[in-house]
Amino acid sequence: MNNFEYKQASDTKDAINLIHQQEKSKFLAGGTNLIDLWKYNITNPTSLVDINHIAELSEIKALPDGGVRLGAGFKNADTAYHPIIEQQYPLLSRAILAGASAQIRNMASNGGNLLQRTRCYYFYDPEVPCNKRIPGSGCPAKLGYNRIHAILGTSEQCIAVFPSDMCIALAALDALVNVEGPEGKRTINFADFHRLPDDRPDLDNTLKPGELIISIDLPEKGFTTNYSYLKLRDRHSYAFALVSVATAMELDGDTIKDIRIALGGVAHKPWRSKEAEDFLIGKNASAENFSTAADLILKDAKGFGHNDFKIKLAKKAIIRNGLMALNPDTQLPGAKPSA
Repeated sequence: MNNFEYKQASDTKDAINLIHQQEKSKFLAGGTNLIDLWKYNITNPTSLVDINHIAELSEIKALPDGGVRLGAGFKNADTAYHPIIEQQYPLLSRAILAGASAQIRNMASNGGNLLQRTRCYYFYDPEVPCNKRIPGSGCPAKLGYNRIHAILGTSEQCIAVFPSDMCIALAALDALVNVEGPEGKRTINFADFHRLPDDRPDLDNTLKPGELIISIDLPEKGFTTNYSYLKLRDRHSYAFALVSVATAMELDGDTIKDIRIALGGVAHKPWRSKEAEDFLIGKNASAENFSTAADLILKDAKGFGHNDFKIKLAKKAIIRNGLMALNPDTQLPGAKPSA
């Protein structure tokens, strides 16, 4: 591990100023992904700016419009088990608890969850080229072992996937991300926060240099009656999704009034299709209609050999999760562990 300086920020402005004092500085919250990247020599910060003692980042509070603000420094586990989140945003609670392990959820921060980097094995192997590590060096995953890789939104430069569970629920809920940097404060729609790889796969999101995530705003509508998060993976715990689906619905009898469907494990960012959601509004919540919506979501899906199975798996997951959302209380045992 390289030598580094450790600095503790007193407030957000102090943190932003400290991060600019050295070119290779990094913010430190839970550090769960940072340590992984450091161990594999993907990042080598010369300075860590500890933001864990900034009060503004460590709170959950109600907003005047009926929504809720999640502090970026608030821990994943504390968020999932918070009474407001459990009651008003149960989809988010279930998605968080599907991710990582209890120990990691206890340490990982909400802001850090948004900033996770891909778990592509080629990205973590310094002996092979990778456009996310070194732009222009190549993407061996395209012709290599690509079982965990993307089927949607890929480019010639990269087929990596974004690993978060929490973010799939946040995408379905139409969250907002509040950030602050040298140029001041701004709010980013969640759909615009993460990027597709295009010709710059080294850029995972739309943050500007030196910007810090301050909080995440959830809208008033939390879909408390009909919702489900389904994560399909190689083992039940501590595994990233091959395919995950967050479904949130508002029903009038059997008729869909509003619906959100977000997919994880299939693209470089959480994936939604407005075309598919618009198709379902006004229709019955049936397997047949969910199947048609799945075809719309996956119409441009492309496998790369080892991950071809993901296309069929994603379709079945979308249908199954739509039906599971009709009866959230009868979902699979263990979907929401007790505290």
